[in-house]
Amino acid sequence: MIVMDDRTCMVDVARYFLGFLAEESCGKCLPCREGLRQLRGMFDELVAGRGTPGDLERIERLAHTMQLTSLCELGKSAVNPVLSTLRHFRDEYAAHLEKRCPAGICRALTAYRIVEARCNGCQACVRACPAEAIAGEVKQVHRIQPDRCLACGACYGACPSQAVEFLPKTAVHAEGAVA
Repeated sequence: MIVMDDRTCMVDVARYFLGFLAEESCGKCLPCREGLRQLRGMFDELVAGRGTPGDLERIERLAHTMQLTSLCELGKSAVNPVLSTLRHFRDEYAAHLEKRCPAGICRALTAYRIVEARCNGCQACVRACPAEAIAGEVKQVHRIQPDRCLACGACYGACPSQAVEFLPKTAVHAEGAVA
């Protein structure tokens, strides 16, 4: 059993399993070997914000083809995480097609900002940031420098006052982040 919360991107989880299973495949049969490679490529595009209309149908069609034509159980069951997440979390896939990650995990789709009204200047976010992308003095409002931010979420997890929030990159304008 795997426990996940609202900060788990189900599209990224399915992508992770595809990568793992592609490494485990013996490569003997074409549906498993090439199907996993193709699916992983489609998922890479989704998490990078380059998904296109029709991708979900192509993913489902390829997954069902793999189930029917793979020679072994690894190939037949490798697509289960994909089909399961599509069935139960289709709205997350749709969000990725709209260039946003509801969990704030997919770096290409996520930007962070500090809500001034909630920031108490404790510097927890500054200490957590591996890119030194947060500026601000102790007990002063901090700011994220978007040109340095890795969108890793370390500041989000470290902030005790919940002043850091994540948004789709396309929604952040005020702090000079990517439009």
